[in-house]
Amino acid sequence: MLLLCISRVSAQELEPRAYSPAPVGTNFIGLAYSWLSGQVLTDPSLPVTNIHANINAVSLGYVHVFDLAGYAVQFGVAAPFVFGDVSGDVLDAPTQVHRAGLGDVRLRLAVDLLGGRAMTPEEFARRVPGTIVGASLTVVAPTGQYEPAHLVNIGTNRWAFKPEVGISQPVGNWFLEATVGVWLFMDNDAFLGNRQRSQAPLGALQLHAGYTFRPGLWIAFDAGFYAGGATTVNGIGNDDRQNNTRYGVTLAIPVTRGWSAKLAVSNGLLVRAGGNYKAISLALQYRWFN
Repeated sequence: MLLLCISRVSAQELEPRAYSPAPVGTNFIGLAYSWLSGQVLTDPSLPVTNIHANINAVSLGYVHVFDLAGYAVQFGVAAPFVFGDVSGDVLDAPTQVHRAGLGDVRLRLAVDLLGGRAMTPEEFARRVPGTIVGASLTVVAPTGQYEPAHLVNIGTNRWAFKPEVGISQPVGNWFLEATVGVWLFMDNDAFLGNRQRSQAPLGALQLHAGYTFRPGLWIAFDAGFYAGGATTVNGIGNDDRQNNTRYGVTLAIPVTRGWSAKLAVSNGLLVRAGGNYKAISLALQYRWFN
């Protein structure tokens, strides 16, 4: 099988400060643009070669922080619009397709189990930063544009879940972070018509080291490791088990009161299967309190 570009890209994100605490009643709304470009590696026995993808995504997201049993809990939702081109040689014949439409909606619920006590903005401003241990559940719903007759789709036509735990440790102005999670995928029962496409769990480990220059202004150096995720179609296995490594850098900049921006750049380092792609994203975010 060729690829599901969007699903593999979304499963290999690099996200520092994922468990940063915030006071109860905080709201964030943001608009993000991402550009991804690179090769897609497939089973070498298939008659499909030289696959290259250029993908653009514009996402609108919202996060709210609320009090649950004394803990500050974050609930977020993001809805992307995706457009891009995928080209390659099928039986040595050049082929190119264009896709544009709504992508799969992503939901995330996160809580800091240690260092995440529910606080008012005033209490939060007086706190002494310390070790944070958090947990989260990300859910990807099959809301994206999907056509069973197409090999390349924006939506994945399946549910996906990612339970994750993370730890963040401040060291002066520096911070060190690690997160461990696993993507769990439901089946796509309408793959290339009525075929069933299944995917094994995909483990994900992220490491981040960053420096805070002042509140809101920080830089982080990122690394990600991904293993597993082999697929089968109607019970027949594909040689596409992932064993990939990515690296990148993220810069957050305060713009004006309540507004901030974030720039992130990443690239594949060691890629066995999936997308060996470059990624650049720019996000603008506004914060306010209830």
